[in-house]
Amino acid sequence: MLKLSRLLLKSSRDHMLGVAAANEFKLLRSISTQPNFQPAAKIFAPYSIYKGKAALSADPLLPKFTKLESGDYKVERRGVIMLTFWPAIGERKYDWDKRQKFALSATEVGSLINLGAKDSCEFFHDPSMLSSNAGQVRKSLSIKAHADGSGYFVSLSVVNNVLHSNDRFVVPVTAAEFAVMRTAFSFALPHIMGWDHTVSKLPIHCNEGSYIRSNGGSSPRAVPEPQSSEWDR
Repeated sequence: MLKLSRLLLKSSRDHMLGVAAANEFKLLRSISTQPNFQPAAKIFAPYSIYKGKAALSADPLLPKFTKLESGDYKVERRGVIMLTFWPAIGERKYDWDKRQKFALSATEVGSLINLGAKDSCEFFHDPSMLSSNAGQVRKSLSIKAHADGSGYFVSLSVVNNVLHSNDRFVVPVTAAEFAVMRTAFSFALPHIMGWDHTVSKLPIHCNEGSYIRSNGGSSPRAVPEPQSSEWDR
């Protein structure tokens, strides 16, 4: 009788432990942020900052690869960190149709990551540089530190002599917000360069529209393909 009682007690304890483990597993699944991505699905996860006069978002765009006759792949178009600015038209209201973009190259991302608390930097882009149409559209991105080291003013100026327009956006960014940008940009840098594919067998997107691994095999894993350039809306 005593032996039977011990067996029943052990069985009951094991059952309770099993129920507890199952409930913990369900809880972990319920709070998981990892969705079940579908193949060829685009992934949008911008970091956005909304201020009184304008808003700013940053989003990594992956490089595009092309297949060589040898069967290998090389970068056809390098990735960028795309900054998007759009103006405020009221309290907590913004005009997305008037957005402007600025694509940070790997080197420009490095300059931003390297900024100190009281440093500043400026970048200039011209889609027609070194051609007869140079100067028709000019973009300049300026990042200037606050005098007290509490953050930065991030401003974008777009002069379009074809449309006779001159747009300017200024977004004050706190030190904490800039720390998020710096950390995220550091993480994204090898990915926009395509270096993550040189050290792993992750699937890549090529101009044939298929998803492939570096060893040539197919993969169902979703990889976001590059989006439009900064000169497109």
